[in-house]
Amino acid sequence: MAENNKEKVTEISQLGEFGLIDHLTKDFPLKNESSVLGVGDDAAIIDVPEGKEALVTTDLLLEGIHFDVRYVPLKHLGYKAAVVNFSDVYAMNGTPKQITVSLGVSSRFTVEHIEQIYAGIRLACENYGVDLVGGDTSASQTGLVISITCLGEVEKGKAVKRSGAKETDLICVSGDLGAAYMGLQLLERENQVAAQSGDPNFQPNFAGKEYILERQLKPEARKDIIEKLNAAGIIPTSMMDVSDGLSSELLHICKSSDVGCRVYEDRIPIDYQTAVMAEELNMNLVTAAMNGGEDYELLFTVPLTDKDKIEKIEGVKMIGYITKPSLGAALITRDGQEFPIKAQGWQAF
Repeated sequence: MAENNKEKVTEISQLGEFGLIDHLTKDFPLKNESSVLGVGDDAAIIDVPEGKEALVTTDLLLEGIHFDVRYVPLKHLGYKAAVVNFSDVYAMNGTPKQITVSLGVSSRFTVEHIEQIYAGIRLACENYGVDLVGGDTSASQTGLVISITCLGEVEKGKAVKRSGAKETDLICVSGDLGAAYMGLQLLERENQVAAQSGDPNFQPNFAGKEYILERQLKPEARKDIIEKLNAAGIIPTSMMDVSDGLSSELLHICKSSDVGCRVYEDRIPIDYQTAVMAEELNMNLVTAAMNGGEDYELLFTVPLTDKDKIEKIEGVKMIGYITKPSLGAALITRDGQEFPIKAQGWQAF
């Protein structure tokens, strides 16, 4: 397990369910006016201000499916579990306000382990101005389970769905792609080397690859991009966050909006460390960027008339355009060939 507290070990049974909840949530002061009542009662009380609509999203993380505690620090895991939910709210052009946290915990986890998870959740809440207002804990026979529900707000009429893309719209993406996937490949490689070495003091080699490692372990939601779009007076016609891979998200938008698309290979933003890692592993770089997932960047479309505004926003790149549905979804390579875009990213089943 990535955390190993040798100074103190407290069995969860010593505190009990309610004692554990009180212990973990006592340092979460409420910051948002819409958080009327938080932890400590049968339910939280949330106020939706006049002129706003409520957004609700939830995410389930299962040990062995979504994460591996052998190389994922528990504090990072808590941070990531919260941030991926914030990202879903930003992807609707909203602002996250509250979360509830539910944990299923196996007997090998101690109070100190759970404290580490909550330390990460607390840091995420502080960084994004979100309140913890409830949750639950339970015993688990299948390892660690983390379920977080996030509530957000959006101005009435300004929520952005997947279904609004129109022909000739520009396709845009924030940041860069493929880094989180390459970070995962790095972690898995070093974990295998450690297992093969048999050395309990083995030190993984992460030198020069800190960026892709952080993109996997401690992703950030693109609150800044939503703020920049709002400041520029741009409301995207459709939007998603890139959680399952660019290919999958493009196809979701095309299906929901009943459109096609063309994306240019040479316009897909890729970081240098991502490219170096792909070369080390003899992997196709564009495949990693298109299908890797877990980047939590924003993929969105805007009308062609917003082109000049988009070009002025730092951290956003135009990668293609929306077409009529009969043309389908295709990637245009550097030499001008067209290949159908296929959903090859993360699949839950």
